Amino acid sequence: MYETNHAVAHTGLLVAAIRAAESRREDALFTDPFATALAGTRGRNLHAEYDAALGPAAAPIIEVRTRFWDEVLTRSHEGGATRFVLLAAGRDARAFRLTWRPDTVVYELDQPEVIANKDAVLAGTPTTCVRVPIGIDLADDWPEALLAAGFSTDIPTVWLVEGLLQYLDEAAVGLLFERIDALSATGSALCYDVVGQTLLAAPFLEPVRRFMSELGAPWIFASDEPADLAARFGWTTTVTDSAEAGNRWQRWPAPAVPLNVPGVARGYFVEATKN
Repeated sequence: MYETNHAVAHTGLLVAAIRAAESRREDALFTDPFATALAGTRGRNLHAEYDAALGPAAAPIIEVRTRFWDEVLTRSHEGGATRFVLLAAGRDARAFRLTWRPDTVVYELDQPEVIANKDAVLAGTPTTCVRVPIGIDLADDWPEALLAAGFSTDIPTVWLVEGLLQYLDEAAVGLLFERIDALSATGSALCYDVVGQTLLAAPFLEPVRRFMSELGAPWIFASDEPADLAARFGWTTTVTDSAEAGNRWQRWPAPAVPLNVPGVARGYFVEATKN
């Protein structure tokens, strides 16, 4: 179920390149001063190929997704959260670019080579938090590695699972959420995004599906019931259509449709709280 994991790691370079390009816009949704270095030549080349494959009308999902989770994490931190876990962190630089209190710990988990590359690129870069990088494949016993790195199940945690689920099969998604639930204290928050099943099957998404398949990281998992992933463990959920967020910042190519309208091709941002 994790056969494409190395190709998925390459998508982190693409995401970094997209974040670098967004940061250069006058109306940028966020600024990531580390994205260019993290993307490297490979990321910039992937971005050029991505733009050529999708065309200018493509929705800026990565840009909107980044801004959305930036705001959620910042709001959680301002509300008192001090423990954050970024699963499949890739080339994400939030530990470096967001403002954290000194008592905040940010755990980053990803494949060893991904973590090693990020550490090398950002060597000597200061953070205001305590950053704990953990090199481990999520197919392995990452909960044990997290606990060994000092993680406590007694402290409420903010989990971020960004841009990952579509690459996993259903069994792997279920195991991931089961593990997160087992490690989470009451009051923990879980943030994740999901590709809708209707969206995945939509003809207009075919260029994206083809590009990702050719990259070796096909989109496998999708759901139009995204809240169920956390709700089945008793978590309280709030779901936002990615188009709603994109329209909020005037960066989406189509108007948002209310969530209670069925059969709409959309992606989802889910915020869940453990009761």
